[in-house]
Amino acid sequence: MKVIADLCVVPLGVGVSVSSHVAACERVLREAGLKHELHAYGTNIEGEWDDVFAAIRRCHEVVHEMGAPRITTTLKFGTRIDREQSMEDKVRSVEEKR
Repeated sequence: MKVIADLCVVPLGVGVSVSSHVAACERVLREAGLKHELHAYGTNIEGEWDDVFAAIRRCHEVVHEMGAPRITTTLKFGTRIDREQSMEDKVRSVEEKR
């Protein structure tokens, strides 16, 4: 099953800047071969359910390995079975209605 997710991983106890942790998580997504797009407060991810959730788990593992004692994550995701839809499709649909 395909899923589109919006992921925001926030390491706690590592100081104010978390960009190196975000970059490490982005590398995980890239290495997993998942379509993804960074935005100001998270990352959109598109792919097969098992692949997406395995990569999210790996993001947590990598960020902990970097020394983060705690992580808080916000995750929103959606699936649909009536037709295929990509991240670009969703954005285009809204832009066409402006």
